[in-house]
Amino acid sequence: MIITKSTPFTKEEIGKVREQFEIYIKTVIDINKKICSAGCDLHADSERVLLEQGSQQQDIWGGGINLETKEIDFNSFINIRPNQNNTTIEIQDAEIKIKFEKQMKEFFKEIYE
Repeated sequence: MIITKSTPFTKEEIGKVREQFEIYIKTVIDINKKICSAGCDLHADSERVLLEQGSQQQDIWGGGINLETKEIDFNSFINIRPNQNNTTIEIQDAEIKIKFEKQMKEFFKEIYE
């Protein structure tokens, strides 16, 4: 189940978005508008949701969170953007990576408390 929102996910919502992979939640964040779309099967599914809601491609980045280790990753095929100097699936720009991680911890603060 995909849930897209601009406020932190509740415990109940985290339960719903983790249904796809149980211990891992795929996420896509518009780091400019601070909107997170989570629970997708493919990052492209959440990317499409954000684009349909008016997000700009250059602001949308994908990754995920491992619920057992609480580790955040920065990997998604949607991150491959040679025109933005991102040539791999991992977010390469340090500033974007910091924003993504900070927002992940805000959206999923329920996990870190």
